[in-house]
Amino acid sequence: MLPKGKNISYEEFLKIDMNSNDNLEFIDGEIYLLAAPSVVHQLAVTNLSTEFGIYFKGKECMHFVALFDVVLEDEGKTHKVQPDLTVICDKKGLGEQNYNGVPTLVVEVLSPSTASNDFIKKMGLYMKFGVKEYWIVSPKNSTIQVFILKEDGHYSEPNIYSKGDIVRSSIFEDLEIDLDDIFE
Repeated sequence: MLPKGKNISYEEFLKIDMNSNDNLEFIDGEIYLLAAPSVVHQLAVTNLSTEFGIYFKGKECMHFVALFDVVLEDEGKTHKVQPDLTVICDKKGLGEQNYNGVPTLVVEVLSPSTASNDFIKKMGLYMKFGVKEYWIVSPKNSTIQVFILKEDGHYSEPNIYSKGDIVRSSIFEDLEIDLDDIFE
């Protein structure tokens, strides 16, 4: 049983996580249960992963698909998230089971039960840790919002792409994805 409305330590979370069959995230002392993804969610993740796989093949950076733990640590606080897609360029934090460090690019695909976390909790966390580019994908609306970390440490207003558009990354200049290939 997950503790509700009570902050716990990362060590307490790890004990719960090890004994759980659920997919759990841990942000600011709270546990978040990830729902089973829908078919449209999985199609968007699969199609984006295919495009990322083609683009990153033979390059220094690499991409990972959920379920893959990303552990973020600062000032004695530890957080664990499972982004839908994660691009890692600094590989020294890669372990056998997870990545302990700051990804370069993170993609979250919205689900009705977790959308507010993606826009509020996770966006704040990724911004705080310096994730350079954050993509929020809405299968329902067939859109991708791209948030770029500015020099002041805040995300820019999003570049919003819809079906029929080509998404362009600001970090990986030649990464271009046709949204007609993502949203079937």
